[in-house]
Amino acid sequence: MISFIDNSIMQIDRALRTVSPKASTASRPSPADKHKEAALTPEDHKHVTGLMRINHTGEVCAQALYAGQALTAKLDRIRLEMEQAAEEEVDHLVWCEQRLLELNCQPSLLNPLFYSASFLIGAGAGLISDRLSLGFVAATEDQVCIHLDKHLDALPEADLRSQAILKQMRIDEAQHKEMALKSGGYTFPPAVMNLMTQISKIMTMTTYRV
Repeated sequence: MISFIDNSIMQIDRALRTVSPKASTASRPSPADKHKEAALTPEDHKHVTGLMRINHTGEVCAQALYAGQALTAKLDRIRLEMEQAAEEEVDHLVWCEQRLLELNCQPSLLNPLFYSASFLIGAGAGLISDRLSLGFVAATEDQVCIHLDKHLDALPEADLRSQAILKQMRIDEAQHKEMALKSGGYTFPPAVMNLMTQISKIMTMTTYRV
């Protein structure tokens, strides 16, 4: 069994790797590798970079959320599930960062702030109960899937590289949602889901530009 101190050190290391450029390594090749780069207009290029910056920040928040929950989870089984989900999310983080770099764009400057806020939310949910923590995962993944669907519709048809990344992310996120619910996650009421939607809009509006 991992001690609280050891677990804390692991989460600090994860935080540094998450917010530091090129510090993480994906376990799977990027889905974008199967497609050639498209010629984008200046307007399309700006829009794509904004959308991919949002998705990258979303993965930063996911890492923080899982890290906070893993730190305070009461059951070892739940802690292991959080750790496994976080490892799978690393692929998404790396893929989005690689795509941003291909487009000569940097991740959001606000990522450390969003990481800190998401970590506190995850840790707080874990302190209350594992069921609430898992419910928060399911609700968050549901929000992510909605964003991904919108972004897939908004991407230029020619940008197959970005589309491939988001499509695989969509599959993985839906699986994480189902995992959390099957493990006993609490189903949030519509009012809470609406509040989460409003909060996520703040993140998307800021990271699209910064």
